[in-house]
Amino acid sequence: MKSVQKQWLEVLSAYYYVLTFLFMGPFFFLVILFLLFTSFWSVSVLYLVWLFLDWDTPNRGGRRFEWIRNLPMWRHVRDYYPIKLVKTTELPPDRNYVLGAHPHGVMCTGAFCNFSTEVNSFSKKFPGIEPSGAGLASLFNLPVYRDYLLSFGLRPVSRQSLDFILSQPRRGQAVIIMVGGAQESLYAIPGKHYLILRNRKGFVRLALRHGASLVPVYTFGENDIFQLKVFATNSWQYLCQVTFKKIMGFSPCIFWGRGLFSANSWGLLPFARPITTVVGSPIPVPRSLDPTEEEVDHYHMLFMEALEQLFEDHKESCGVPASTHLTFI
Repeated sequence: MKSVQKQWLEVLSAYYYVLTFLFMGPFFFLVILFLLFTSFWSVSVLYLVWLFLDWDTPNRGGRRFEWIRNLPMWRHVRDYYPIKLVKTTELPPDRNYVLGAHPHGVMCTGAFCNFSTEVNSFSKKFPGIEPSGAGLASLFNLPVYRDYLLSFGLRPVSRQSLDFILSQPRRGQAVIIMVGGAQESLYAIPGKHYLILRNRKGFVRLALRHGASLVPVYTFGENDIFQLKVFATNSWQYLCQVTFKKIMGFSPCIFWGRGLFSANSWGLLPFARPITTVVGSPIPVPRSLDPTEEEVDHYHMLFMEALEQLFEDHKESCGVPASTHLTFI
């Protein structure tokens, strides 16, 4: 039985993750801009000079701080849902990996906690593997927020950034890519498992260029922590979402959870639903600096089949009905 103090620590920690995910970037952008017109203008100028000098760091391996990845707050986030990490096989540290993760959900909560923090002991379960989550490249242009993301080992999901990581002399690099991206967040419907994957092949080309093994990853429960307003694909609302995504890189979606003080009211606090991230077996990929479309299609199909099998093998133990199957879009 959890104490009241523990319950509130979990609630506030889960709420903190939501607020930083949604508002930290624009908040500090406005703060830096505002300070330029006050007596504290030198703070903004000094930071902007630092930003200029440090601009290329996200594409050159970035930086991470283990103390941030190990903050007690993340354990409270883990316990709120709770969040689990399931290992199905070894990932030998003598090679590199491209982990294709699904679903994106609204906020990638499971993937963030399991790969960008140490709350579920990733480094102990997969010794010698250094995970680097890949996020929307434009986020790394936002002042302060980009430094916050870098501290967790997150990197831009750009060719330059990911090529740099997988080109390191030290083996055991693992790039985690949310393959469905922002488009998949529009399908984060509780109880449903729609994946944007059929035409997403860039991660396969990346693996082929570096001879990195492909690893399917599926997070059960990711779509269950928020309710989502879904618009028909032929509606003007959906067209606006897609157009906005093409321009800005992310899809605005209407979602809601529960209230901070009442489970019966609407709010931004996620519902406490179990989240389980399952890491599948690696698919060996040969190195091909200029892969053909046939090679890409072949390994893309192998990945889809492996991901589907991973889902089927673990769905019932994660509370998904036996009659439910993945839908590839």
